Amino acid sequence: MTTKKKSSKIHEVIKYPNPVLAKRGEPVTVFDAELKQLVDEMFDSMYAAQGIGLAAPQISISKRIAIVDVSFQKNPKDKIVLINPEIVNREGRQVEEEGCLSLPEIREKVARAERVTVKAQDATGKWIEVEGDELLARALQHEIDHLDGILFIDHLSRLKRDLVLRKIKKLQKNGEW
Repeated sequence: MTTKKKSSKIHEVIKYPNPVLAKRGEPVTVFDAELKQLVDEMFDSMYAAQGIGLAAPQISISKRIAIVDVSFQKNPKDKIVLINPEIVNREGRQVEEEGCLSLPEIREKVARAERVTVKAQDATGKWIEVEGDELLARALQHEIDHLDGILFIDHLSRLKRDLVLRKIKKLQKNGEW
């Protein structure tokens, strides 16, 4: 007997300045089949968009759900589901270039903690702890920021952010955004 995977919907990743990206996501209180289906759809949507992380607000769902896979499908054990996550520890500092699926073509250097510990729930509601450093730490912080209505450009200096916003306006004016 073979079990057939439910067909998964690919959600469109919304772009800045969509207002849902600036809102704090609502906590998840129901852990059911519908939530598990949404998590599967988020992974499929993230892979389709060529990303390593995705937060529910990026697909117009204002909930505290984020997923990360820094191996980009190479190692199934690297798939991380974070529901109602909070960063409980930060250590060190790293400055690396970041991009975002909601800000395509925009890449800037951002300072983040080198190592983080995150407390969250999995898709069944069980509390878990995830530790990450380097790229994983950066991805965890980036996605949790999305759940708080913060984009990576919010971490830039005013001058850098203004330059990025001008670039976006120009792309919008040209119909490329």
